Amino acid sequence: MLLTLIRPEADHKEKAIDFRQEFFDSGEKVINGSELFDNIESYDEWLEKVTANTDPATVDPSWVVTDTFFAADEAGRIVGIIDLRHTLNDFLKDFGNCGYSVRPTERRKGYATEMLRLLLSEAKNAGMSELHLSVERSNEPSVKTIVKNGGEYERSFEFEGETADIYRITI
Repeated sequence: MLLTLIRPEADHKEKAIDFRQEFFDSGEKVINGSELFDNIESYDEWLEKVTANTDPATVDPSWVVTDTFFAADEAGRIVGIIDLRHTLNDFLKDFGNCGYSVRPTERRKGYATEMLRLLLSEAKNAGMSELHLSVERSNEPSVKTIVKNGGEYERSFEFEGETADIYRITI
């Protein structure tokens, strides 16, 4: 499997909108790791925010510096999205340094595991020594993805009536 993490750009607009629409068509309203791509109608507006959030000088004051990547397959199709939050504020302490989603028709093919593996290199290049990731305990595929990438259970918390766990990955 050959996946590449690519930063969102203007010429990804059509593929990105198709990616997002597949979630909505499947009845999913949340796209984890997308920096609210699921809540913004305009790709151009989202791209502007995502780009600004990569730089400490332009990051939204309510966010932390974040790198967002599309995961593209060999054909250039967007199969996933993943973000890397360089620091954790009070809000993010229970959500971690990373969120990710794989498009519904491409799940259970190992994409999430590979996306997270590739993101660990990005985190290392950014000078990070560890990542904290949260996952709802009932999301067994994501738990397996995190564990396959070296995740070790750290603690649990409650979110919207469901138990979630925090895992730590040492880079």
